[in-house]
Amino acid sequence: MAKQISELKLGILGGGQLGRMLIQEAINYNLTTLVLDPDHEAPCKNLANYFECGSITDFDTVYKFGKKADVITIEIEKVNIEALEQLEKEGKMVFPQARVIRLIQDKGIQKQFFKENDIPTAPFQLANTKEDLLNSSFPFPYMLKQRKDGYDGKGVMRINTIADLDNAFDSPCLIEELVDFEKEIAVIVSRNSNGEVKTFPMVEMEFNAEANLVEFLISPSTYPEHVQERAETIAKNIAAALNITGLLAVEMFITKDGQILVNELAPRPHNSGHHTIEGNYVSQFDQHLRAVFNLPLGDTRAINNAVMLNVLGEKGHDGVAKYQGLEKIMAIDGVYVHLYGKKYTKPFRKMGHITIVDQNREAAIEKANLIKETLKVIS
Repeated sequence: MAKQISELKLGILGGGQLGRMLIQEAINYNLTTLVLDPDHEAPCKNLANYFECGSITDFDTVYKFGKKADVITIEIEKVNIEALEQLEKEGKMVFPQARVIRLIQDKGIQKQFFKENDIPTAPFQLANTKEDLLNSSFPFPYMLKQRKDGYDGKGVMRINTIADLDNAFDSPCLIEELVDFEKEIAVIVSRNSNGEVKTFPMVEMEFNAEANLVEFLISPSTYPEHVQERAETIAKNIAAALNITGLLAVEMFITKDGQILVNELAPRPHNSGHHTIEGNYVSQFDQHLRAVFNLPLGDTRAINNAVMLNVLGEKGHDGVAKYQGLEKIMAIDGVYVHLYGKKYTKPFRKMGHITIVDQNREAAIEKANLIKETLKVIS
């Protein structure tokens, strides 16, 4: 591109923690950032060069905002696609491309994309109404996912018997075979407009069963090299099939019989890559900027063992956030604190994350468990 990165304006749809961390990296390039978010107290508000409070799903609002930027990106998929398509027609650079966001907005279309491109995934069926579920012959138990707008464990439920259908979603859904998995893993792949592709090393995830959110993320993985290579190859194949520009998080299962099945995609920086800020030579946020501005991609290798712990609001607390035990955990070597600037907490709300870096993997995990018990977000 003719202009240098520091001369360009980056428009970000969504002003949450992902946008906040992207801006923190963009500052290093002296990049001008513009943010659109419906929350007038969004985490990005005081960091962006320009902040606009407005709907990211309204055509006119997104279109007018996009006209102010040179490059437009997202930190959440629930955005107005038609406005982005119009901006692309008028020559604006939108990354990931509008067609990619449209595909990923709908879990049913995602699954069909996997099937059409021979991407390994769990057997599935589509249903439009609760009546379709009642008439389905899909075997119990299974996972039921709303096709649109699900996030952070919301819009997902397990259906064990026909009796559970009384409380099932009455909207377009995806029925998915319950996977007997050994581990949930993720690979983040980056791709610039020149077609250069790089993957971050595969990571392992531990979930909070109650909140259905990632609780721990461990990097790098200790699975055999051939397993990690297979996961990274799947991620690269998906990026190539999508012809995406930007960052793509690929969430997968390793089954107990050794298969790797793709679960979901996110075309943006992702919770499964937060550890890269301290744990890798290049962070996912720096890599996303490099990709969307068509710059050389950075070195994705892990520097050390890293464990990422999500900081979630405590159950029973809803109000102005207070961080209990913060000083205690900051006294631990190798601990890096990231708070997202959210004034109010509520049960299981993502309020920040902690990364623990250590030469010893088990020591890092032990510290993460100690932090989990010590740091509490209360009201």
